[in-house]
Amino acid sequence: MAFLRGKLFDVFSISPLQLFLDQIPDEQYSSIECNLWNEDAGCIKWLDSKQPNSVIYVNFGSITVMTVEHVVELAWGLANSNHNFLWITRPDLIMGESAILPPEFLTETKERGFIASWCPQEEILNHPSTAGFLTHCGWNSILETISSGTPIICWPFFGEHFVNSRKSCGEWGIGMELGSDFHRNDVEKLVKELMEEEKGKKMKEKALEWKKLAEESVNSNGSSSLNFNNLVNEVLLS
Repeated sequence: MAFLRGKLFDVFSISPLQLFLDQIPDEQYSSIECNLWNEDAGCIKWLDSKQPNSVIYVNFGSITVMTVEHVVELAWGLANSNHNFLWITRPDLIMGESAILPPEFLTETKERGFIASWCPQEEILNHPSTAGFLTHCGWNSILETISSGTPIICWPFFGEHFVNSRKSCGEWGIGMELGSDFHRNDVEKLVKELMEEEKGKKMKEKALEWKKLAEESVNSNGSSSLNFNNLVNEVLLS
């Protein structure tokens, strides 16, 4: 931000935008949709049936793709963790193929797993049953997880994902990174760390601290609110 201010006349830091949106009554924007796929309403009903902080949510966004080998290793890592999981598998998740999971995996995890093609992510991250988020670390997902106070397991894929992962794990204290060429044992280990161990508890505490800061920034006297008002005055009213 300091670098940008040195190059530009006015820079206004405004975030997280979704917390501003949450302040607007639903009826004013609920008819506006921008999803690439239809959301599966069954996700929320399934989460409602689970205990608080008992589900790991898995979603790699709208662009990231995986190999068949990665999908299989991820599936069995989730299965072997023995924790509930909600996994979003887009039709184009696997490179050049439809996302088809091993039948044995589906049989073994049918009581504690829910597979969907798309979902209302912000609602899921704020659901009391959601304990953690396995993510590609796209900026939208990072902002939503910070706003919800949810710790993360990072599997960065390209671009800014690597910076976001490094910040989440190394500076903000809310994440753990899964290696690019991971195996099922790696997935199982990190899920258990997040869900069961002291490191996961500390990550949750840090995530809640960042959530509080995000909420304070959009209050009437918060930094983002003041910057937003300054932006409107500068661009529209001056």
